[in-house]
Amino acid sequence: MGKGKSVLRRWVGTPARDGQVLPITRWVARFIIPFLAAAFLVLYGLPDQTTKYFAWTIRPEMTPIVMGAGYGAGVYFFYRVSTVDEWHTVAPVFLGIATFTWLMAIATVLHWGKFNHSHFTFDLWVFLYAVTPVLIPAIWALNRRTDSGELAGSEPRLPQAVRVLGGGIGVIVTASAIVLFVAPDPMIGVWPWTVSPFTARILAGWFALFGVVNGVVVLDPRWSAARILVQSQILGFTLVLIGVVRVWDNFDPSNVLTWGVVGGMTLYLIAILSLYIGMETR
Repeated sequence: MGKGKSVLRRWVGTPARDGQVLPITRWVARFIIPFLAAAFLVLYGLPDQTTKYFAWTIRPEMTPIVMGAGYGAGVYFFYRVSTVDEWHTVAPVFLGIATFTWLMAIATVLHWGKFNHSHFTFDLWVFLYAVTPVLIPAIWALNRRTDSGELAGSEPRLPQAVRVLGGGIGVIVTASAIVLFVAPDPMIGVWPWTVSPFTARILAGWFALFGVVNGVVVLDPRWSAARILVQSQILGFTLVLIGVVRVWDNFDPSNVLTWGVVGGMTLYLIAILSLYIGMETR
């Protein structure tokens, strides 16, 4: 019994606020990576073949490209979770992922009939979004005990203007995403590419992830708390914008929102690239 308790303590940690990523957190990250990698390869690599390779048919291609880009960024993020030592460098993203998994689980229940129930990827999807809405918040709650929140004297800080702007964007995007998830019909009529109630809710889940992490990360002034998030976002937005070029025929150029969405993503990518370069060269 004593040996079992010792092993458990090694995995889940102790109340000591040493700021370390727990072994169980690393193993959860390693467990999740293959699911995300497979989703990235199918959705981003073969967005026109979701009927054959994914849990449900998604049309047009831009929606699976957005999803695939998000999962690709997720592969990078969870890889970093499995390799870094300091919990605060990845902690803020867990709350965004927790929000996302809950919304995916709810969307799955609401649109159960849309899935290809005979495809093995349906079973993987259901398994993933039955487990992670509990697993991700639990890991966050368990590992957050280790972070004292103390700032090293020489550690770079995020500029106050960046924190205020990023937090504001996070709150607005999160609120908008929740509204769109609850009532997707307004999004269907104006979105730059065709969406259904189901895919509108899926996209709203990704927007909520983005909004929550942006709103949470600015609560910690340490640049080290934002670095991995910014790296992940640079990767994700780059993949999305490459996808825009790949399937430009999905878009309605006469729709003002087309230029607002594409232009907004481009400006945001430029902004976070500038922030990253500026902070890393200090």
